Amino acid sequence: MGSSDQEFSTPPPASRQYGITKPISTAGPSETDFKRTIELEEFLVDAGLHEINEEATKREEVLGEIDKIVKSWVKQLTRQRGYSDQMVEEANAVIFTFGSYRLGVHGPGADIDTLCVGPSYVNREEDFFIILHDILAEKEEVSELQPVPDAHVPVMKFKFHGISIDLLYASISRLVVPQDLDISHGSVLYDVDEATVRSLNGCRVADQILRLVPNIENFRTALRCLKFWAKRRGVYSNVTGFLGGVNWALLVARVCQLYPNAVPSMLVSRFFRVYTQWRWPNPVMLCAIEEDELGFPVWDPRKNPRDRTHHMPIITPAYPCMNSSYNVSTSTLRVMMEQFQIGNKICEDIELNKAGWGALFEPYLFFETYKNYLQVDIVAVDAEDLRLWKGWVESRLRQLTLKIERDTYGMLQCHPYPIEYEDPSKQCSHCAFFMGLQRKQGVKIQEGQQFDIRGTVDEFRHEVNMYMFWKPGMELYVSHVRRKQIPSYVFPEGYKRPRWSRPICQQLGDKTSGEDIGEECEGGSSERRLKRKGDADCSGARPNKPEKRASISPSHEKLPTTDQQDHEEVIVNDSVDVRANSLKDSMAVQGAEDCVESSCGNDKDENTRKPPNGSSFLECGEASAGDLFCNSEMIKVDLEQFAGSNCTIVGGSQELLDDDKQGTSPRMEHLKNGSAQNGVADVSEVESDFNSINFCGWSVKLCNGGGK
Repeated sequence: MGSSDQEFSTPPPASRQYGITKPISTAGPSETDFKRTIELEEFLVDAGLHEINEEATKREEVLGEIDKIVKSWVKQLTRQRGYSDQMVEEANAVIFTFGSYRLGVHGPGADIDTLCVGPSYVNREEDFFIILHDILAEKEEVSELQPVPDAHVPVMKFKFHGISIDLLYASISRLVVPQDLDISHGSVLYDVDEATVRSLNGCRVADQILRLVPNIENFRTALRCLKFWAKRRGVYSNVTGFLGGVNWALLVARVCQLYPNAVPSMLVSRFFRVYTQWRWPNPVMLCAIEEDELGFPVWDPRKNPRDRTHHMPIITPAYPCMNSSYNVSTSTLRVMMEQFQIGNKICEDIELNKAGWGALFEPYLFFETYKNYLQVDIVAVDAEDLRLWKGWVESRLRQLTLKIERDTYGMLQCHPYPIEYEDPSKQCSHCAFFMGLQRKQGVKIQEGQQFDIRGTVDEFRHEVNMYMFWKPGMELYVSHVRRKQIPSYVFPEGYKRPRWSRPICQQLGDKTSGEDIGEECEGGSSERRLKRKGDADCSGARPNKPEKRASISPSHEKLPTTDQQDHEEVIVNDSVDVRANSLKDSMAVQGAEDCVESSCGNDKDENTRKPPNGSSFLECGEASAGDLFCNSEMIKVDLEQFAGSNCTIVGGSQELLDDDKQGTSPRMEHLKNGSAQNGVADVSEVESDFNSINFCGWSVKLCNGGGK
């Protein structure tokens, strides 16, 4: 076939076994597989995943300059500490790279994970995070310098000539670091602490991965593709509880081992086929876990009880072998498994010529998947403060997911979305994250069961507010929003996609998740935007007790309405901002939506305000929504305004008020037998026939059979 024979020639089959098991298949690619690989590579190029030569050259130059800086830094310290001139001459530090740059799958604008290895007398705490930090801070080419000494892997983040650098430091037990140091050799781990081991292992793992795959180029193309897919589908983020770069690299490398002669199009398809069937928590390993006389702990669920709690173990191949995906929770594992199933279905269609590669990379329509969301707003005075504050809050978001799982006994499932959004209308610096919320599928829900996560959110906010570099103006707001209340700035071009335009693959995702989305109930004002109570103050002083900090969220645009009472903001308090329609609208609209109970309740204090004589609570613009729950008189006034319309008030719970006065946060134990006892936070679940509803402990029944 001439030149075409050479173009589609099959590589020599792999002759040795890769990994800890025999391969699933050693079959090579067909001509169709080669053609699909070419189409896939063209798609990745068109998507802009490859950097241009000029940027690649700039990266090399930046690494060269950093190498000169750290060498000069070590020589300076050697001289200051009284070593001989010969020692000063021989003093050295070596720069290594790891992560996506070392694996050869980085894209335009990606950061460079970098490790500096220095001698034993140059330490991390003072020499690296203070002296080298000050040296870098004085250089004009360095910007956004941020030391993170308390991280699991201590790191210094900065930009050098506009290129993002994550710089680690490891001090090894040698007086002189040779320029040709073999970092993969076990001797570099002698007499070092665990933080140094973790710093060294990034490079050691990357090198091991490249050694353990049958074909490095095929591995790189498949990994580049699947990282892009993970980002498009919202499951690329180690800090949020999904998977990061090294996790995806290990998963792809294992598939390469199982199909040693496969080309990238085959590897992508087999990736989804393998991991839709994987029986977690069985671990993914590229090689056997090795023990060593150095005594560092390795992943071993037989010996370590904590390792038995890992949901999705993906084990690093370099000693000491660790689980690289310990951040994964039951909720994030569920989300990833759903996405694997969607990807597998699309790849099957591609192989049947029913779809193209573009279908695999359709963005995930997160804001059309759930009925209820938690919105986390992060604000600061300026962009620099926001960068620091956001980094801290984002690192803690995974804890909020875990706490909700814990406090609801797994009955309330969370889907943290690792994309940040910015409201350009805010005067202060702002960003927001969202979490999708739903009941656990396949579990029978008892009548009246609700989720009270007030205490959960309080605990989360208290931990976040312990940030040691807090400054005035750094604020955090957590709010429960329904799908129709999602702010417009999260949507492309500032609009909301029509419900009927969702692609087939998204509908498949809905079915997979077991979330019955359904159509929005049509109510009198269901399409109008609701405004949060009050504007975010960008310059407030830090309160003495962070856990008591008022959570009044940034304002949202409020569209004009003909009936002002149909759209009043309800429930803004010291723990969570729960935005909903007025009680009248809630009874008309919420029947088709699950109710997720968030926080309410405000300690009564001198700031408690009462409405003017003769006015109801919702008519009083000066009243705080927290008063609704802390003042029995106001609750009575507020509810009585609805009497005679489509509801009657049949009772209330003084116990709830007592709980709020004491500052307690009732949890799931108050919801025994599915009954809404004291501790109900917001508007509870509306019965399917719209006949009754609980409002913060008050039982309200409709008089007209549902108000339809």
